[in-house]
Amino acid sequence: MDSKPLSINEYRALVEQAPILIWRARPDGLCDYFNERWLSFRGRTMEQEFGNGWAEGVHPDDFQRCLDIYLDNFHARRVFEMEYRLMRHDGEYRWIFDRGVPFHDEEGSFAGYIGSCIDVTERYEAQQALKAAQEAEIRHLKGLLPICMYCKKIKDDAGYWNQLEVYLSSHSDVDFSHGLCPNCAAEAFAELSAAQESAK
Repeated sequence: MDSKPLSINEYRALVEQAPILIWRARPDGLCDYFNERWLSFRGRTMEQEFGNGWAEGVHPDDFQRCLDIYLDNFHARRVFEMEYRLMRHDGEYRWIFDRGVPFHDEEGSFAGYIGSCIDVTERYEAQQALKAAQEAEIRHLKGLLPICMYCKKIKDDAGYWNQLEVYLSSHSDVDFSHGLCPNCAAEAFAELSAAQESAK
């Protein structure tokens, strides 16, 4: 089957209805176009998003990092990728993966950037949940101490067995004052008395 070039209207439909958010910026860095998917996601008009208006939706904690990446790469005319939270039309912040590439006009002159964005919130939250689970597992494993069930010595990272108080003193701020509990005191005195009797 022979393929035929797309018409202008078909190109427009592809850009406007593509399942991604698309933006375009002029050579001065100001955005002058957003596709219908972007405007629908944001719940705002082209006029509201125009220029730097779109940045009003970036989460305050991500704004400076997002701006630095955008401007640094824009001035260097490099392809860039970044993730940040962008406010959706319902007021919820969603994690966005944004990729911008420089484009040129028919004469080969730099004409600005074209970018595409996808909502990666589910992937980001899954990664964070996995990271938290891994960190919790590491904390749990760090809390396990190999201890001898008979003499109660603890095995250190080098494989040496240390008295309990020696190990704890070297791994914490714990200080020890030695004494005898009532049961051990009674047993110790009994052993001492028995030894004295046998020595007579």
